[in-house]
Amino acid sequence: MFKKIFLVVMLSFLVSCGSSKSKGSFTKKKKRETELINKASYRAQLNKKPIKPAKNSQIETLEATSRLSVTNDMIREYIMRYKDIAKKNMSDHGIPASITLAQGVLESGSGQGTLSQKANNHFGIKCHQGWTGDSVRHDDDAPEECFRKYLNAEESYLDHSMFLTKRGRYAKLFDLDKGDYVGWAKGLRAAGYATDPKYPEKLISLIERYQLFNFDQEVLGGNYVPVVISPSIPSSTYNVYKVTGGDTLFSISKRYNVTVAELQKLNNLSDNTISVGQILKIK
Repeated sequence: MFKKIFLVVMLSFLVSCGSSKSKGSFTKKKKRETELINKASYRAQLNKKPIKPAKNSQIETLEATSRLSVTNDMIREYIMRYKDIAKKNMSDHGIPASITLAQGVLESGSGQGTLSQKANNHFGIKCHQGWTGDSVRHDDDAPEECFRKYLNAEESYLDHSMFLTKRGRYAKLFDLDKGDYVGWAKGLRAAGYATDPKYPEKLISLIERYQLFNFDQEVLGGNYVPVVISPSIPSSTYNVYKVTGGDTLFSISKRYNVTVAELQKLNNLSDNTISVGQILKIK
């Protein structure tokens, strides 16, 4: 009888030890599995790629553009590349081609600036309320401002025209004489297009140095009214002369009592070549 009781007790002890060991092993195994899962999840979070924004609202971050140095040849090449687009927009929307080209040269750094290179934005147009197209972030008056992004330069030129025609603050500009680049340059600054107080002078200087007013004349033909007073140089007034058949630079110089060299310098001419309809500044 005593032996039977002893055997029962021993069996109970062995079973109890086995169960405890089994339970302990199971707990350690689960703990180890949990640790591995947590580590895998952490690694996955580290390697996880950022969620891409929707295609129709793509945003990029651009570094601020430093002041650019461009050559006269680069400016002339830019003008020749986009003059036909500027002239067409003048015909369609009434903005002087000279103003459009001068703004393009100035705002885009003749196409060399960061915004024009990476966003095809040639006019520094910000997103503004209601813009649903692509955009980029760019430092301007404040850090990380939102600017419009275009598929190509032509789209930027068209949006520039639409931007000016659809905003009431620019409405008075369209009452000016067609081709009045002086009035437009001043009006753009007054309406808030740019914060630079010298913005009008910069535009006018580009227009006169590269004779961009000739593109206005090409669009308007006989309806073109030459600008007589040029404020690009303080306290200076210029008369202008429209070249007719038979004129030479020499004959014009004699008529207005100036030298050929003065006319060349005043009109940024590299030689004596002039063409019928060309507008010359006369001191």
